[in-house]
Amino acid sequence: MSSHCTDRCALPRSPRGLSRPRPLFFAPTKRAVKRAAYRDCGRRCVACGVRLSLDVVTLDHVIPLSRGGNHASGNVVAACRDCNQLKSSMLPVEFFARYPWAGQNFLRLARVVHRSIKRGARRAVSLALAHGLPTSPQLRAG
Repeated sequence: MSSHCTDRCALPRSPRGLSRPRPLFFAPTKRAVKRAAYRDCGRRCVACGVRLSLDVVTLDHVIPLSRGGNHASGNVVAACRDCNQLKSSMLPVEFFARYPWAGQNFLRLARVVHRSIKRGARRAVSLALAHGLPTSPQLRAG
């Protein structure tokens, strides 16, 4: 197999398995990051504000890994499974523009997130509220 796609273009293709390597979490490190995020978010989900126990909390990357985020402490927050799946791979501004109630809770609960992310969240929430989107989590069901 050649390293070039000769049928359609002359751009080199990367061989399989050589995509950008991502740093892996080892179990003790992941556990420590999970506990720190859980503690830093006041033992609550940053999106819906529900009180969580350590065994059901999930790690949510504020800037998703698929969008260039990393495992740094300022990019990892505690979230419940439903909110983490609801956010999926959306950027914070996209998520909070669609669900302003989540943005309000995020601004209140996410203490260690970088201030530029909070600034964008604040803008998205303000614009969503100005357009009359609901501020309660009942929007999640629909």
